[in-house]
Amino acid sequence: MPTFSYAFVIHAVTIVGKRCQTSTSIIDPNGEFAFDSALKPVSLEQRFRLSDSLFLISLFLPRPLTMLFNSFAFWTFFAIVVLLYRRLSHRGQNRMLLVASYFFYGCWDWRFLSLIIISTIVDYFAAIRIQNSDKIGHRKGWLTLSMCTNLGILGVFKYYGFFAGELSSFFTTIGIPALLPTLNIVLPVGISFYTFQTMSYTIDVYRGEAKATRYFLDFALYVCFFPQLVAGPIERSSRFLPQVLNPRTHHADNFRIGLYHVMIGLFKKVIVADNMAVIVNTIFATPTSQLTGLECLVGVYAFAFQIYGDFSGYSSIAQGIAKWLGFDLMTNFRMPYFSVSPSDFWQRWHISLSSWLRDYLYIPLGGNRGGKWNTYRNLMLTMLLGGLWHGAGWTFIAWGFFHGALLCAYRIFEKSRTESSEQSTRGYALFIRICQTVLMFHLICIGWLLFRAESMTQVWNMLGLIATNWQSTPLAISSVAMIAFFAGPLMVYELWLEYRKNLYLLPEIHWLTRSAAYGYCLLMLLFFLPPIQNEFIYFQF
Repeated sequence: MPTFSYAFVIHAVTIVGKRCQTSTSIIDPNGEFAFDSALKPVSLEQRFRLSDSLFLISLFLPRPLTMLFNSFAFWTFFAIVVLLYRRLSHRGQNRMLLVASYFFYGCWDWRFLSLIIISTIVDYFAAIRIQNSDKIGHRKGWLTLSMCTNLGILGVFKYYGFFAGELSSFFTTIGIPALLPTLNIVLPVGISFYTFQTMSYTIDVYRGEAKATRYFLDFALYVCFFPQLVAGPIERSSRFLPQVLNPRTHHADNFRIGLYHVMIGLFKKVIVADNMAVIVNTIFATPTSQLTGLECLVGVYAFAFQIYGDFSGYSSIAQGIAKWLGFDLMTNFRMPYFSVSPSDFWQRWHISLSSWLRDYLYIPLGGNRGGKWNTYRNLMLTMLLGGLWHGAGWTFIAWGFFHGALLCAYRIFEKSRTESSEQSTRGYALFIRICQTVLMFHLICIGWLLFRAESMTQVWNMLGLIATNWQSTPLAISSVAMIAFFAGPLMVYELWLEYRKNLYLLPEIHWLTRSAAYGYCLLMLLFFLPPIQNEFIYFQF
């Protein structure tokens, strides 16, 4: 059983309990782990037995059916899909996949299926009307209808509550009573992903870069293909829609490549991300007055690996299961923590979103045309909206502003950095690259603090502690050990990929070496499962 992670959970809870000095049903005044403060504290050995028992019991408790890629429910669902898929013609496969995709999404909340269907219907007819019309006014009108529908749905369900609350607070502050209506609406899973995907379709048809399809059910499958429906990658119609419309051929390498993506994705999600979540949730849930700067720093490091393992793990699994069905999804991550600059980072991180923002926002704003100040303005606007895409909150806006400022700052010194690297020796160039990578990683981590923090107050408090208080504690030491144990092997593997400049190096090497790597992943998945199963972080976006 995964007692290593459980031991950390109990150890972390005990430390926090000692600091809080509060009596609860879990932590007694002495910081001992027990079901009630009146009960006799349990020994460390009993703690392991207790946590393992709770984990086993939780497996059999009734729970809603959710389609997490790291759940038995999903793999049962996928096995049924594959069995049916292999026995159907091309049209039958598409119809079955459409039904399966709606079922997949309905397992999260069937009520929000109507939003996907509305976007699908509006964009299907809008694209046809745009393509059939020669009048610029009619074409713009249908494009406007598409944009207003998609952005309207996104605005109501994701942003209305935030802006209504902020406006009410502002008017109250200046002495003007404001009673703006508020909506307590659950955010539909993956709404930002599929709205951006459908909008790109109508924009591309308007620009003449894609042809409108007249096969409604096939277009509906393009919108809601279940492997990438709720967390991307955001596929362009010019790349993915032909794979839906045309018969798919089975290649001998599909299973091998798909298995690689699934194995790496499960390792990233289950072993790296979910085990890092234990550290992150412990530290960010603790009042900053009870933390040291070293603990805050370790918490930020842990979140950097959590969000990377979580999101890239989802994208990798999505690529794998799509590959087994004969589809090719775009690569969404390319070793982002080995970036040397902000622009390099955004060419490696969430590539489908960064390219979307570039093609549909940054370039239409003017891109790098019109002088350096216009370029800086366009970069800032693009990244601010990119931050807002992730969530309705000041921390996300600050995260976007921070990355926009980094892009502008690095752009100022780009020419001098390029000239310096061209004139340096090989050894010195390697040293400079290492320094640039380390610096960029820590700048990214500052951004992750903004991204993960509950409020800007927590951000400032943690930054202040990191700058002034480096006291070593058992929690910090345990956390560093966990990061090294769970995330360290992944970084070593990606360093190898970065050195060889080949994302698919592992599937191409000798089968014995590949089998050993997969065996390591399986052993980790068997013996070091996290104590708590977490949803994918990007589901909330």
